[in-house]
Amino acid sequence: MLSEVCAPEGAPVPVGDVVIAESDGELELGAGDVVLGVNLIDRMAALRLLSVCARQSAAALLLKAPVAVDEEVTEAARATGVALVEVAHRAGWAQVVSLLRAALDSEGLAGVAAGREVAEAGDLFEVADAIACIIDGPVTIEDRNSRVLAYSTRQECGDEARVATIMSRHVPDELAAHYRRHGVFRRIVQDKRPIYVPAAVGGSKPRLVMPVHAGGDVLGSIWAIVPGPVPTERAAAFAVAADAAALHLLRRRAEADRERLALTDMVASVLHGKEGAADAARLLGLVAGPWRVVAVGVRCEDAHEAETQRLTVRERLSRFPGSRLRSPAADIGGVVYGIVAAEAVATTSGRQSDWLYEVGETTGRATPLIAVGGLAASIPELAVSREQADDTLGLLTAGLVAKSQAVHDDVWAEVVLRRTALATSTARTADIGPLPRLMDHDRECRTSHVPTLEAWLEEMGDLKAAAARLHVHPNTLRHRMRRLQEIVELRLDSPKVRSALLLQLTALRYGAEGTPHAKADHRARPPQ
Repeated sequence: MLSEVCAPEGAPVPVGDVVIAESDGELELGAGDVVLGVNLIDRMAALRLLSVCARQSAAALLLKAPVAVDEEVTEAARATGVALVEVAHRAGWAQVVSLLRAALDSEGLAGVAAGREVAEAGDLFEVADAIACIIDGPVTIEDRNSRVLAYSTRQECGDEARVATIMSRHVPDELAAHYRRHGVFRRIVQDKRPIYVPAAVGGSKPRLVMPVHAGGDVLGSIWAIVPGPVPTERAAAFAVAADAAALHLLRRRAEADRERLALTDMVASVLHGKEGAADAARLLGLVAGPWRVVAVGVRCEDAHEAETQRLTVRERLSRFPGSRLRSPAADIGGVVYGIVAAEAVATTSGRQSDWLYEVGETTGRATPLIAVGGLAASIPELAVSREQADDTLGLLTAGLVAKSQAVHDDVWAEVVLRRTALATSTARTADIGPLPRLMDHDRECRTSHVPTLEAWLEEMGDLKAAAARLHVHPNTLRHRMRRLQEIVELRLDSPKVRSALLLQLTALRYGAEGTPHAKADHRARPPQ
């Protein structure tokens, strides 16, 4: 399928990602990327693409004849030091993409030879072809996160959704949303028999889906394009044939689990500043900062759904723009952490990056909470950025910031208040002085003197500002202030008293002594 035309001499070059050259868009490459010149037949276009590859330090350019063997293109490749590889004329670009990415995904952390992994991927392709013959339709084999692992030939019987799935290695978002609405993914988890899926959006054809289970776990699924409902005998044969894929998926998952454990250990070493953090960072590809640490928490009560969402988040974190890490994200203690290039993060309040939106739009369930730590210019500073991301995630989880995502730079004041409140919570500061009596009065008489006092203190005694904050007339606020001082004795002319009251109210709002859902319920009571 692939044959070398020319390659630079010297030490081997680490390979990055597989990138498809878009003829109508700018190409952004990273060092070591493999570039595919899909449908490129013009010599001048090939030379321009080769120049871009050299300028951005790509490892190789893949072309088909005649440009792949053009003498001028070959000489230019030798001069620039970019490896030039010819793709067989009959080879499909989708298959090339899938094989290359399968090799890259299985390489690296576990030290497994890439050649053996390609062979294993090839075996799975053979299984897909065999199943396609049985069901008499094109087949894709996917993991439990709808990532394409292998697919059969017979694309002439397919549809656009199949092509898009193979090229991007996962089911398109629109189609996935359709399947989710109709309970297809839920049935894959629950059923052990073939599932018929009628024609979906965008003119896609019907599918017959066979879940692949082992010991109660979902390993993946096999999707076959069919013209309509399948006879019982053929569906049964499809189910039996699908068992052949189970062993491959089990072996692949075991390998992925080993690699994930190794990756998680390295990421944890870096994020917690453990011994060997510098070596782990080098293995992860963290060579040039600055970076930021992202912490993502999911809000699914169902354990299986939560795991699925964390896996989805981890996959999307590992594909951040500007990040050259193969897998810069890991699930540590139920929180998914990622290390991303600092420029990928918007720090202005109210502004949302494209990648932040993409991570938030995971599986259609409860939106995950996304917290971004501060700037880390060096490897040791990543531990500080992780701590800041944890603090920010704590605010989001407690509902102290009314958003689903936040950057530490924008909420540092709330972090200070939260830390202060937690530090004083063990001393039970809210039980000292006149404040408890005022809270009891609010509770018994359905008044709102505590919120009134809090607004007056935070606005530094400015009646107009405090009244506007509470949506009442200044005279109403003045009356409430007189009334609350009749209920309890407060020396509001004393700076120490004002500071102590603010500290108590802060502990109620931000600390363990009270949350927006506990002792601070008086804040939601309507004015009296």
